[in-house]
Amino acid sequence: MPDSHSIADLIGPSAVAVGFGAKTARQVMNLIADKAAQNFGLDAASVLAALLEREQAGSTGLGKGVATPHARVSGLTFSRLVIVRLDQPIPFDAIDGLPVDLFFALLSPADSGVEHLRALARISRLLRRGDLREQLRRATDTDAIRFLLVQSEAAAA
Repeated sequence: MPDSHSIADLIGPSAVAVGFGAKTARQVMNLIADKAAQNFGLDAASVLAALLEREQAGSTGLGKGVATPHARVSGLTFSRLVIVRLDQPIPFDAIDGLPVDLFFALLSPADSGVEHLRALARISRLLRRGDLREQLRRATDTDAIRFLLVQSEAAAA
């Protein structure tokens, strides 16, 4: 991801879902795929397949209730982000064994290499902040979540 693409650039206008009541990881992945299709013109089935294939290689659950599902998919010119905050955390095989309620799904062009890894690293660095995770959990709507991420990224720069 070029440095010119901020977190705000990566998130589509309606690529944030707050208060979703998923019970399984598969339901969350379906929602992410649907949001990617709606926001970025991607094929939902292809996105879902790519995300599930990546999860089979190892869980993207970072711990502390956060997961960063990610995949490289056809149809993108730069990385994009779908964010889902669940009403209740669900089991997700996270590294610390805790359930997950914050999902930051990074989708990158099929041919992206280091840009995909840099974007993942930027997102992971932001989400290490306990204060930010708690603010994201308390945010009342999608605009508040976008604002918190943009503000946190600017403060970290």
